[in-house]
Amino acid sequence: MIEEGAVFPDFELMDQHGAARKRSDFRGKPTVFYFYPKDDTPGCTKEACGFRDQLPRFAGAHVVGISPDSAESHGKFAKKHGLDFPLLADTEHLLAEACGVWVEKSMYGKKYMGIERTTFLVDSEGVVRKVWRIVKPEGHAEEVLEAISKL
Repeated sequence: MIEEGAVFPDFELMDQHGAARKRSDFRGKPTVFYFYPKDDTPGCTKEACGFRDQLPRFAGAHVVGISPDSAESHGKFAKKHGLDFPLLADTEHLLAEACGVWVEKSMYGKKYMGIERTTFLVDSEGVVRKVWRIVKPEGHAEEVLEAISKL
């Protein structure tokens, strides 16, 4: 797991519009990288819509959602819910693994690998300043806003 004070890993992933996005695209401003398990599921929708609803208050900061879903899936999810921030397709879960959020999970006794809902607040220089692990979607965007105000 990437800890506070570490440099956020470099990456190149496709967004919901099919454009390649790199870590360097988000330098110069604080960036919220939030990892979520799956497009259009109840918790993930609640979290994404929380960021969408608070987006005007994130002025001066980037908000970026990341999941293992495809760019096409992200496009449908973004359109359906009016999400106007980048959703990155980590289909090979390379960034998730580098960040330590690709973990073994269990549901109904069945074990599988998946995303542990985690958010990283990265400063304008690419240094991780705050990490939220095992995030509860309700009210999370407000928690992140409070932390940004302290940067």
